[in-house]
Amino acid sequence: MLLVQLAERAKQIQLENIPAEALTNAKMALLDTVGVTLAGSREDCVNFVRKATGPFAPGGSTFFGDTIAVSPLDAALINGTAAHALDFDDCSNTMGGHPSAPIVPALNALAERQKASGAGFLEAYVTGFEVETKIGRAVNFAHYEKGWHPTSTLGTFGAAAACARLLDLPADRFAVALSLAASMASGLKANFGTMAKPYHVGHCSRNGLLAALLAAEGMTANPGVLEESQGFFNVYNGPGTFDADKLFAGFAAPFDLVDPGVAFKQHPCCASTHPALDALIRIMRENNLAADRVKSVRSWTHPRRLKHTNRPDPQSGLDAKFSVQYVLARAALEGIVRLEHFSDAAINDSAVRSFMARIDASPHPDAILDTTEHFFADVRVTMHDGEVFDAHVDRPLGRDRQHPLPPMALEQKFRDCAGLILDGETVLAIENAFLHIEDQKDISSISQLMRDGVLHDAPLRALSN
Repeated sequence: MLLVQLAERAKQIQLENIPAEALTNAKMALLDTVGVTLAGSREDCVNFVRKATGPFAPGGSTFFGDTIAVSPLDAALINGTAAHALDFDDCSNTMGGHPSAPIVPALNALAERQKASGAGFLEAYVTGFEVETKIGRAVNFAHYEKGWHPTSTLGTFGAAAACARLLDLPADRFAVALSLAASMASGLKANFGTMAKPYHVGHCSRNGLLAALLAAEGMTANPGVLEESQGFFNVYNGPGTFDADKLFAGFAAPFDLVDPGVAFKQHPCCASTHPALDALIRIMRENNLAADRVKSVRSWTHPRRLKHTNRPDPQSGLDAKFSVQYVLARAALEGIVRLEHFSDAAINDSAVRSFMARIDASPHPDAILDTTEHFFADVRVTMHDGEVFDAHVDRPLGRDRQHPLPPMALEQKFRDCAGLILDGETVLAIENAFLHIEDQKDISSISQLMRDGVLHDAPLRALSN
């Protein structure tokens, strides 16, 4: 049965056998996820989930950005929502979604309860990442194009695998955890641009943790749930739209953390907008263009990416994160896209709205539908005097190992995000702790740092203003 084989292979992942590049990427992904979770902890969607699900059961698991400790399941739910609240968290080309946001909140909550070591935490994270991305390789891109939100559907498996690894479940129990995760996997792309999207991640993070805890207690589930006629592959994808052999071909050889690697975001908006965004920023900066001289902007992106980002009239800050027209207008006017550009007030700025009318976003005429090479964009800027500037981007910066972010950019992103919620000394201490996480004897020590360093006057960023 596939899940038994998958569990057996996952249990063979040992810290000492993980290549250095994978460990380095894992640490950077952990740091990045913690930073964006802290920054997202005061968003409206997080507050609504907290209000709707409280009062919380007491426990030893931390709410990022708060001083209280609650039950692991509550912490996974809230922190998972916060991790994706800003849509600033990392991505995976293989998964077709965001790999770390589902795993880290669940794993951190469990690790605090278990008083797990940093080495155990790191090993479990790598395991969860490998499991969810290899399942992604078996089902994408049919899974993605059918309308599932892979961050949530596949992330449930990642969270369950990471937690099962940390609990050191035997292979048969590990497989049960994954089978339970299959029954709890959910999330629809139709909810992109709303608060439901980050909630998907909180939901899947909690469910992945719950699946592992239930398996540890002796709950039963069908280890054939992936391949059976009414199982995950056939129900969620459909006959002929998946390849089960891809689960194991190259499992951990190479690790997905190495090839294609982690896609880190430098812009706080949907990754499908980033190729065009990078291209326009390059044109404007290299040619020292002023926005008032621009007559029109045209962008061409892969139709798979344009389908959910062609939003010429965004109705909210969250909706604007998925509007290629909006982010291009911001980039043209200001040369950058910032977190504060995604409030409801910001998206109705008259200058931005006026510039958006000059932008046309189209599917690329040379796009191939049956391909994983869908991260490119062409952008053309036409000036009022008739001059034309063109730029092509194969992949945006940060998308893979061939297109890395500039040195120290990720560390600075962490400091900027975490600094919204924590004092400066704590921010640097947590950064150092995650970059040397294998030396931590008890992961709870990092969480205690986080609770102690909360700025009580940190502003509540409300998106409904």
